[in-house]
Amino acid sequence: MSLSQTTITSTVVFAVATCLKLLLIPSYHSTDFEVHRNWLALTHSLPPSEWYYEETSKWTLDYPPFFAWFEWVLSWLAAVADPNIVKIDNLDYGAPSCVLFQRISVIMSDLVLLYAVIQYCKWKKFDGDLQSFVISALVLLNTGLLLVDHIHFQYNGFLYGILLLSIVKMLQQKHVQAAGLFALLLNLKHIYIYVAPAFFVYLLKHHCFSSTTSGSTRRFLHVKFIELAAVVVCIFTLSFGPFIYYGQLSQVLSRLFPFKRGLCHAYWAPNFWTLYSALDILLATIGFSPGEGGSMTSGIVGEMKLQVLPSIPPVLTLILTATATMPSLMKLWKKHNTCGLDFLHCLILCGYASFMFGWHVHEKAIMMVTMPMCLLAMEDGRLWRIFTILSTAAHISLFPLLFNTAEKLIKVFLFVPYIMMALTSSTLLKGNHLLQWELKSLDVVYTAGCVLVQIYCLFIHGVGGYLSYLEFLPLLFTSVTCALGVTWTWFLTITLYLAT
Repeated sequence: MSLSQTTITSTVVFAVATCLKLLLIPSYHSTDFEVHRNWLALTHSLPPSEWYYEETSKWTLDYPPFFAWFEWVLSWLAAVADPNIVKIDNLDYGAPSCVLFQRISVIMSDLVLLYAVIQYCKWKKFDGDLQSFVISALVLLNTGLLLVDHIHFQYNGFLYGILLLSIVKMLQQKHVQAAGLFALLLNLKHIYIYVAPAFFVYLLKHHCFSSTTSGSTRRFLHVKFIELAAVVVCIFTLSFGPFIYYGQLSQVLSRLFPFKRGLCHAYWAPNFWTLYSALDILLATIGFSPGEGGSMTSGIVGEMKLQVLPSIPPVLTLILTATATMPSLMKLWKKHNTCGLDFLHCLILCGYASFMFGWHVHEKAIMMVTMPMCLLAMEDGRLWRIFTILSTAAHISLFPLLFNTAEKLIKVFLFVPYIMMALTSSTLLKGNHLLQWELKSLDVVYTAGCVLVQIYCLFIHGVGGYLSYLEFLPLLFTSVTCALGVTWTWFLTITLYLAT
């Protein structure tokens, strides 16, 4: 059976992305590299009953059980590549063989993302190679994934592949498969609980209730509900069942949800709390009496208090997140004739709300918005403008993760072509509805401002000793400017959805 043109196009883009990833193997890697090496070691050397208690390294296992089993599978390959990788007491091991194995493992796991992109393109039945190329390039060459997974070091690519597959199944109205895939995803990385409300509401409405021709819900379908529940419960039982048997559920959950950490991560994610914290610093600087709090950047040590503004408890972030999520969920539930694209729009807004107001949000979580946003932008030209601005703010916000001088130009060379592709894609797709979009004056001013700020942060600050004693300034400037962009695009996205 011959390969479809869509498959060939996506595979070629994936091959180009793979070549680029191979070139990045020698680049800097963060402490996350040691985190995952340690998880390889502990899952290989210890029985599952000890996985969530092991503390030889400070980088303890804090992902759901399915990801631990994923590391266990990789550990057997790692033991063949280099037995020293899987020794628990071999802390901070970074031999070339270890680096090569872990880098390649991330690259190979991205095959799941390639498969998901191919399935999406096949479902869309694109009538031209260019459409397949654009969506493949925007996903497979995503700047955020390249920076975070293939330099900083994580395994997000295959996880987003599973998310994309679950979205495709939802768009195809294969609800049981979509629920199963999303349940699998939650048991690999629990951060995807951010978008779980969109899955729950859409599945409940479209799978568990019959509808009239007008679109209003009519009768609860008990069998359909049990069908969905059985799939989800089975997956969670497979994941957590062994640890419930060991009597370790509370221990596992304490690792997954460490609420003793501070409001902001060590590096501020560009969300509402960045603007709140920056205002606190400004008020303290201009003379308001500071309290006894300290820096808000204590992501590892523990919870720190603000200096002037009231401290934020975890429960308040939960309330604000729920409040921000509720309008889009209600719209999804009440709107007549909702379709898969409504679900995708709501999913993006759920990701936005959790990122904007969540507790101890990591900067990398913004990809939960940017990745599905490029799919929706292909459907609605009005969102292409938002996607371009968001991509600018989101990807620049990841720059401080790579703080070595050697990575400065790499960040720029990965970012600029991607944004240029986003800007020019609508022009390439002639005759497509994407031609309707255009950047507004305020968007241009903001984008230019981001560029100028980054020129200062990357190439001017500290040169010749200039303000070198204020080493936090580039980080602060980046977080605040990107937070403004993310907040602006969130407002535009939710306004557009509620208005339709």
